[in-house]
Amino acid sequence: MKIWHSTTFRFAALVFLFQIVAAAVLLLGPALLLRSQSHADAVAVAVTLRDDLLDAYNEGGEPAISRAIDAKVSRRIERASVLFLANPDGTRLTGNLDSLPPDLTPGAPYALEKLPRSGHTAPEAMLIQSVRLRDGSILVTGTVVETERQVLALLERTSMIALALSVVFAAFAAYVSTRLILNRLRASVATLRDVREGRLSRRVPADDTGDAFALLGSEVNQALDRMAALNDELKLATDALAHDLKSPLTRMRAALDRAAQHVEDPLAQPFVDQALTESERLMAIVETALSITRAEAGMGRESLADADLSELLETVAEIYAPMVEDQGRAIVVVAPAALHMRVHRQLLDQALGNLVDNTLKYGAGTITLSLVPEADGAAVVVADEGPGIAPERREQALRRFTRLDEARGGWGAGLGLSLVQAVAHLHGGTVDLRDAAPGLAVRIRLVEPPPRA
Repeated sequence: MKIWHSTTFRFAALVFLFQIVAAAVLLLGPALLLRSQSHADAVAVAVTLRDDLLDAYNEGGEPAISRAIDAKVSRRIERASVLFLANPDGTRLTGNLDSLPPDLTPGAPYALEKLPRSGHTAPEAMLIQSVRLRDGSILVTGTVVETERQVLALLERTSMIALALSVVFAAFAAYVSTRLILNRLRASVATLRDVREGRLSRRVPADDTGDAFALLGSEVNQALDRMAALNDELKLATDALAHDLKSPLTRMRAALDRAAQHVEDPLAQPFVDQALTESERLMAIVETALSITRAEAGMGRESLADADLSELLETVAEIYAPMVEDQGRAIVVVAPAALHMRVHRQLLDQALGNLVDNTLKYGAGTITLSLVPEADGAAVVVADEGPGIAPERREQALRRFTRLDEARGGWGAGLGLSLVQAVAHLHGGTVDLRDAAPGLAVRIRLVEPPPRA
């Protein structure tokens, strides 16, 4: 699964995004507002200065506006003012600029330029505008904004540094928030994992906070209590079923045995033999179904005991060797010298026997029993060289009472692979049906249970 599909990742990303957006608004917003306000104030000052000079020009013409400019410049009435008057051809008449700024269109809005004023060595940022007077002369007015721009630049640099730091803090906040949630869920997850592995008495520790996680833990505990009650009821039901079915089946088998001994009509003998065969099959089906039900319910984990899996495979191969040889085939074991694990010996023997029976009925070639050690347990593989099972039908083959078309010639009830899967679940593992190229390989993964208290 891709990490960005994870709810935890998306929650962390959402916290991170909200933190960054909030920091950007709080840090960059004031800087943008100050820049906009500073620009508006500078333009307002320049407009006032321009209007005063135009009033002087309207009253006394070019001499009056020249005197007004000289007065403002010489007396420094406006220390940040930009004043310049030029002839129609651009020649300087008066002001605190040395020449007419290039590319300054008369009547255009105030533009930001960086020019030196008379008596100043360094260029300064200024907002200026030019106006063409009635006689063709050009009036340039404006205001110096160098100090304001330096302050705003410093503020923006500080805001960017703070924003960069906020990215680190937002990532830390996202990490901490997700870890808090995962830590709150850890008890419930650990409890469910233990229950899955067979420790049905585990419960989520009591939580008095009353939040959503406490409610989740309470619901998990109630569900586990209900499951434990149902498991106890199932155990009672299966025990009763075993007693109720096996007893009449045993009596029926005994009656058929006596009938077979006293039958005198040769024509009736085949029917009695068939009844005996069907009774054996019925007994096997009941025993297998009960074993599957109990294994899936976790019954039998208390019977796990240390066993040498290598020796177990050798024993299975030795038992089935005569039947394999009768078919002109071979059975081999590929396993380390010894590998000990706690397993349910009887059920594992039965599961492996079912797999070998299947290879004898439906497989071909050499039967290979393999044992592969793993970090947390071991894997037992039973493989043959027959036609195998098509990939799209392997899941169906693991269901109860399922008989594939290739197996319809046999007399099984379709419980062999279901029992194998139930035994694997009893040992905390899984069953995989794989292509042996050619043939079918059934891999039973067994997980080493935790040591008993």
